[in-house]
Amino acid sequence: MTQQLWVIVPAAGIGRRMGSERPKQYLSLGKHQVIQHALDRLFGLPQISHIYLALQHGDRWWPALSPIYEGRITTVAGGEERQDSVFNGLLEIRHQASADDWVLVHDAARPCVRIGDIEKLLEKVQAHIVGGILAVPVADTLKKVADDHQVQSTVAREQLWRAFTPQLFRFNVLFDALLAAKTANTRITDEASAVERIGLSPLVVEGHSDNIKIPRPEELVLARWLLNMQEEETG
Repeated sequence: MTQQLWVIVPAAGIGRRMGSERPKQYLSLGKHQVIQHALDRLFGLPQISHIYLALQHGDRWWPALSPIYEGRITTVAGGEERQDSVFNGLLEIRHQASADDWVLVHDAARPCVRIGDIEKLLEKVQAHIVGGILAVPVADTLKKVADDHQVQSTVAREQLWRAFTPQLFRFNVLFDALLAAKTANTRITDEASAVERIGLSPLVVEGHSDNIKIPRPEELVLARWLLNMQEEETG
Protein backbone atom coordinates (compact mmCIF):
# COMPACT_ATOMS: atom_id res chain seq x y z
CA MET A 1 0.00 0.00 0.00
CA THR A 2 1.36 3.40 -0.96
CA GLN A 3 -1.14 5.26 1.21
CA GLN A 4 -0.84 5.41 4.98
CA LEU A 5 -2.77 2.88 7.02
CA TRP A 6 -4.57 4.23 10.08
CA VAL A 7 -6.18 1.92 12.63
CA ILE A 8 -9.17 2.61 14.88
CA VAL A 9 -10.27 0.14 17.56
CA PRO A 10 -13.63 0.98 19.16
CA ALA A 11 -13.47 -0.29 22.75
CA ALA A 12 -16.01 1.81 24.63
CA GLY A 13 -18.59 -0.95 25.11
CA ILE A 14 -19.57 -1.89 28.64
CA GLY A 15 -20.60 -5.49 27.84
CA ARG A 16 -24.08 -5.68 29.35
CA ARG A 17 -24.73 -9.09 27.76
CA MET A 18 -21.61 -10.56 29.34
CA GLY A 19 -23.03 -10.13 32.84
CA SER A 20 -19.63 -9.23 34.27
CA GLU A 21 -18.32 -6.28 36.24
CA ARG A 22 -15.61 -5.83 33.63
CA PRO A 23 -16.38 -4.91 30.02
CA LYS A 24 -15.94 -7.92 27.73
CA GLN A 25 -12.73 -6.57 26.17
CA TYR A 26 -10.99 -6.73 29.56
CA LEU A 27 -11.94 -10.29 30.49
CA SER A 28 -9.16 -12.86 30.74
CA LEU A 29 -8.61 -15.07 27.73
CA GLY A 30 -5.74 -17.42 28.42
CA LYS A 31 -2.64 -15.50 29.48
CA HIS A 32 -3.94 -12.14 28.27
CA GLN A 33 -7.10 -10.08 28.18
CA VAL A 34 -9.41 -10.09 25.16
CA ILE A 35 -8.32 -6.63 24.00
CA GLN A 36 -4.65 -7.59 24.18
CA HIS A 37 -5.18 -10.47 21.77
CA ALA A 38 -6.96 -8.15 19.31
CA LEU A 39 -4.29 -5.44 19.57
CA ASP A 40 -1.41 -7.89 19.29
CA ARG A 41 -2.88 -9.36 16.12
CA LEU A 42 -3.02 -5.88 14.60
CA PHE A 43 0.53 -5.06 15.63
CA GLY A 44 1.60 -8.27 13.91
CA LEU A 45 1.26 -6.38 10.63
CA PRO A 46 4.32 -4.33 9.57
CA GLN A 47 2.08 -1.83 7.77
CA ILE A 48 0.55 -0.77 11.09
CA SER A 49 2.60 1.52 13.27
CA HIS A 50 -0.04 3.25 15.38
CA ILE A 51 -3.53 2.52 16.69
CA TYR A 52 -6.25 4.88 17.89
CA LEU A 53 -8.22 3.27 20.70
CA ALA A 54 -11.67 4.67 21.57
CA LEU A 55 -12.40 4.23 25.28
CA GLN A 56 -15.36 4.89 27.51
CA HIS A 57 -15.04 7.97 29.72
CA GLY A 58 -13.66 6.91 33.09
CA ASP A 59 -12.37 3.55 31.80
CA ARG A 60 -10.49 2.20 34.82
CA TRP A 61 -9.08 -0.95 33.22
CA TRP A 62 -7.00 0.41 30.35
CA PRO A 63 -4.39 2.23 32.52
CA ALA A 64 -3.08 -1.14 33.72
CA LEU A 65 -2.45 -2.21 30.11
CA SER A 66 -1.32 1.07 28.57
CA PRO A 67 2.38 0.72 29.53
CA ILE A 68 2.59 -2.40 27.35
CA TYR A 69 1.73 -0.30 24.30
CA GLU A 70 3.47 2.93 25.27
CA GLY A 71 4.02 5.18 22.26
CA ARG A 72 2.11 2.92 19.89
CA ILE A 73 -1.49 3.69 20.90
CA THR A 74 -3.37 6.97 21.21
CA THR A 75 -6.61 6.91 23.18
CA VAL A 76 -9.63 8.93 22.06
CA ALA A 77 -13.02 9.48 23.63
CA GLY A 78 -15.49 6.71 22.97
CA GLY A 79 -19.04 7.64 22.05
CA GLU A 80 -22.46 6.46 23.06
CA GLU A 81 -22.63 4.26 19.95
CA ARG A 82 -19.93 2.40 18.04
CA GLN A 83 -20.21 4.84 15.13
CA ASP A 84 -19.52 7.75 17.48
CA SER A 85 -16.34 6.10 18.73
CA VAL A 86 -15.07 5.47 15.21
CA PHE A 87 -15.96 9.01 14.14
CA ASN A 88 -14.04 10.42 17.11
CA GLY A 89 -11.05 8.42 15.94
CA LEU A 90 -11.39 9.88 12.47
CA LEU A 91 -11.51 13.38 13.91
CA GLU A 92 -8.24 12.66 15.75
CA ILE A 93 -6.39 11.76 12.53
CA ARG A 94 -8.26 14.08 10.18
CA HIS A 95 -5.49 16.69 9.94
CA GLN A 96 -2.81 14.07 9.33
CA ALA A 97 -4.56 11.79 6.85
CA SER A 98 -5.03 12.33 3.14
CA ALA A 99 -8.34 11.57 1.44
CA ASP A 100 -7.02 8.35 -0.13
CA ASP A 101 -5.37 6.98 3.00
CA TRP A 102 -6.78 3.77 4.44
CA VAL A 103 -8.58 3.39 7.76
CA LEU A 104 -8.80 -0.09 9.27
CA VAL A 105 -11.47 -0.56 11.95
CA HIS A 106 -11.38 -3.65 14.15
CA ASP A 107 -13.49 -4.70 17.14
CA ALA A 108 -11.66 -4.97 20.45
CA ALA A 109 -13.84 -8.02 21.15
CA ARG A 110 -12.59 -10.01 18.13
CA PRO A 111 -9.41 -11.57 19.51
CA CYS A 112 -9.17 -14.50 17.10
CA VAL A 113 -8.76 -12.63 13.81
CA ARG A 114 -5.99 -14.20 11.74
CA ILE A 115 -3.13 -11.98 10.61
CA GLY A 116 -3.28 -13.76 7.26
CA ASP A 117 -6.90 -12.70 6.81
CA ILE A 118 -6.04 -9.06 7.51
CA GLU A 119 -3.17 -9.25 5.01
CA LYS A 120 -5.57 -10.73 2.47
CA LEU A 121 -8.01 -7.86 3.06
CA LEU A 122 -5.24 -5.28 2.58
CA GLU A 123 -4.10 -6.96 -0.63
CA LYS A 124 -7.54 -7.43 -2.21
CA VAL A 125 -8.79 -3.92 -1.38
CA GLN A 126 -5.69 -1.87 -2.22
CA ALA A 127 -6.91 -0.99 -5.73
CA HIS A 128 -10.55 -0.46 -4.72
CA ILE A 129 -11.89 3.10 -4.64
CA VAL A 130 -14.17 2.45 -1.64
CA GLY A 131 -12.82 -0.32 0.59
CA GLY A 132 -13.91 -3.70 1.83
CA ILE A 133 -14.66 -6.02 4.71
CA LEU A 134 -13.81 -9.48 5.95
CA ALA A 135 -16.81 -11.80 5.83
CA VAL A 136 -17.83 -15.44 5.42
CA PRO A 137 -20.75 -16.95 3.49
CA VAL A 138 -23.78 -17.95 5.55
CA ALA A 139 -23.83 -21.74 5.99
CA ASP A 140 -26.96 -22.23 8.09
CA THR A 141 -30.51 -22.45 6.79
CA LEU A 142 -32.21 -19.12 7.54
CA LYS A 143 -35.86 -18.71 8.53
CA LYS A 144 -38.03 -15.60 8.47
CA VAL A 145 -40.12 -15.73 11.65
CA ALA A 146 -43.26 -13.83 12.65
CA ASP A 147 -43.78 -12.08 16.00
CA ASP A 148 -45.54 -15.19 17.32
CA HIS A 149 -42.45 -17.30 16.51
CA GLN A 150 -44.15 -19.08 13.62
CA VAL A 151 -41.93 -19.69 10.58
CA GLN A 152 -43.05 -17.60 7.61
CA SER A 153 -40.51 -18.70 5.01
CA THR A 154 -37.01 -19.97 4.34
CA VAL A 155 -34.61 -17.25 3.22
CA ALA A 156 -32.30 -17.98 0.27
CA ARG A 157 -28.74 -17.85 1.59
CA GLU A 158 -26.74 -17.98 -1.65
CA GLN A 159 -25.90 -14.26 -1.58
CA LEU A 160 -25.79 -13.78 2.20
CA TRP A 161 -22.55 -13.23 4.09
CA ARG A 162 -21.71 -12.66 7.78
CA ALA A 163 -19.84 -9.38 8.14
CA PHE A 164 -16.75 -9.36 10.36
CA THR A 165 -14.00 -6.90 11.15
CA PRO A 166 -11.52 -5.56 10.27
CA GLN A 167 -13.28 -3.30 7.82
CA LEU A 168 -11.09 -1.15 5.59
CA PHE A 169 -12.07 2.08 3.85
CA ARG A 170 -10.58 5.15 2.24
CA PHE A 171 -10.42 7.94 4.81
CA ASN A 172 -12.71 10.32 2.92
CA VAL A 173 -15.25 7.58 2.21
CA LEU A 174 -15.56 6.52 5.84
CA PHE A 175 -15.53 10.09 7.17
CA ASP A 176 -18.28 11.20 4.78
CA ALA A 177 -20.36 8.08 5.47
CA LEU A 178 -20.24 8.41 9.26
CA LEU A 179 -20.82 12.16 9.10
CA ALA A 180 -23.91 11.57 6.95
CA ALA A 181 -25.24 8.97 9.42
CA LYS A 182 -24.55 11.30 12.33
CA THR A 183 -26.28 14.24 10.62
CA ALA A 184 -29.33 12.10 9.85
CA ASN A 185 -29.33 10.65 13.38
CA THR A 186 -29.19 7.17 11.87
CA ARG A 187 -27.80 4.27 13.91
CA ILE A 188 -25.49 1.95 12.02
CA THR A 189 -24.12 -1.38 13.20
CA ASP A 190 -20.89 -1.45 11.19
CA GLU A 191 -18.84 0.85 8.99
CA ALA A 192 -19.88 -0.92 5.80
CA SER A 193 -23.57 -0.15 6.39
CA ALA A 194 -22.73 3.55 6.71
CA VAL A 195 -20.82 3.40 3.43
CA GLU A 196 -23.67 1.52 1.74
CA ARG A 197 -26.07 4.19 2.98
CA ILE A 198 -24.35 6.85 0.85
CA GLY A 199 -24.62 4.69 -2.25
CA LEU A 200 -21.20 2.99 -2.32
CA SER A 201 -20.43 -0.73 -2.48
CA PRO A 202 -17.61 -2.20 -0.38
CA LEU A 203 -15.75 -5.29 -1.54
CA VAL A 204 -16.29 -8.53 0.37
CA VAL A 205 -13.14 -10.53 1.14
CA GLU A 206 -13.62 -14.04 2.50
CA GLY A 207 -11.95 -14.73 5.81
CA HIS A 208 -12.12 -17.53 8.37
CA SER A 209 -15.21 -18.26 10.44
CA ASP A 210 -13.13 -18.42 13.65
CA ASN A 211 -12.94 -14.60 13.68
CA ILE A 212 -15.67 -14.53 16.30
CA LYS A 213 -16.96 -11.66 18.41
CA ILE A 214 -17.40 -12.11 22.16
CA PRO A 215 -20.72 -10.70 23.41
CA ARG A 216 -21.56 -13.56 25.82
CA PRO A 217 -19.68 -15.92 28.18
CA GLU A 218 -20.06 -18.91 25.86
CA GLU A 219 -18.09 -17.11 23.14
CA LEU A 220 -15.29 -16.52 25.64
CA VAL A 221 -14.95 -20.27 26.13
CA LEU A 222 -15.05 -20.85 22.38
CA ALA A 223 -12.45 -18.13 21.76
CA ARG A 224 -10.05 -19.82 24.18
CA TRP A 225 -10.38 -23.07 22.26
CA LEU A 226 -9.97 -21.35 18.89
CA LEU A 227 -6.79 -19.56 19.97
CA ASN A 228 -5.35 -22.90 21.09
CA MET A 229 -6.22 -24.46 17.73
CA GLN A 230 -4.63 -21.56 15.87
CA GLU A 231 -1.45 -21.96 17.91
CA GLU A 232 -1.33 -25.66 17.03
CA GLU A 233 -1.75 -24.83 13.32
CA THR A 234 1.24 -22.49 13.34
CA GLY A 235 3.31 -24.96 15.29
